[in-house]
Amino acid sequence: MKKIGFIDYFLDEWHANNYPEFIKTASNGEFEVAYAWGMIDPPKELGDDKISNKAWAEKFGVQLCNTMEEVIEKSDYLIVLSPNNPEMHEELCRKPLSSGKLTYVDKTFAPDPETARRIFAVADASGTQTYSSSALRFAEEYKDFEGFAIDRLYSKGSGTYEMYSIHQIEPIMMIMKARPVRVMYTGTEVHPSMVIEFEDGRCAHMYQAMGEKFEITVVDKENKSMTRRVDSDFFMSFIRDLIEFFKDGKIRAPHEQTVSVIAVREAGLKAMKTPFVWVDVE
Repeated sequence: MKKIGFIDYFLDEWHANNYPEFIKTASNGEFEVAYAWGMIDPPKELGDDKISNKAWAEKFGVQLCNTMEEVIEKSDYLIVLSPNNPEMHEELCRKPLSSGKLTYVDKTFAPDPETARRIFAVADASGTQTYSSSALRFAEEYKDFEGFAIDRLYSKGSGTYEMYSIHQIEPIMMIMKARPVRVMYTGTEVHPSMVIEFEDGRCAHMYQAMGEKFEITVVDKENKSMTRRVDSDFFMSFIRDLIEFFKDGKIRAPHEQTVSVIAVREAGLKAMKTPFVWVDVE
């Protein structure tokens, strides 16, 4: 059985709580999360229901390691988590991405494109194969857009901008296949919304509201359209693809596209401060 090691900011979070069973199911027991390390126990402001790293390890039957180095040494493959604290990824990734072991880094990859480039540079220097992605990248429905002559794209989904915009920006970048140049914020604090303009003059529009289903509509220049709402189990599609990465070592999301995703997200955060004004994407 192949052993996976978790490296996290703290372990009691949704991804760490669910990935072990997802991985076991998707791999038919061939892979298991066997080792874990968390930098800190969950902060008190997250609530009294959060459990310590030690309690998490006991609950999930995973060996809690004393150091990050111990996880790296014992594991066949590595997953750097901290999905809600991307500002910790540079520190958490430095040693795993110097190890030469296949490593997946959870969303959101980095707080800004400069940090994203530095993280990838560590992996490139050591020849460590790695990638990061939103699980929405692997939604079955989005495959239908391949070959469609897209002129405009309209995306909607749930959640707050800071934490969940990645789930719309990444599919947009994957589907549009063009370099983003600027964004304009058109929403409110409650309902984030923005326009992304690409180098070829096409635009994508994205909108967020709590409870919205993830959905994308594409339109061509003749006004023909195609709409796909995500009803498939995109998270299990992602996990199955992650298992394949651990088997073949092939990167699923190009590094340059990941940097562009992070650059769009950062430009959106800046644009929120000046609605209806274009902000350049780095």
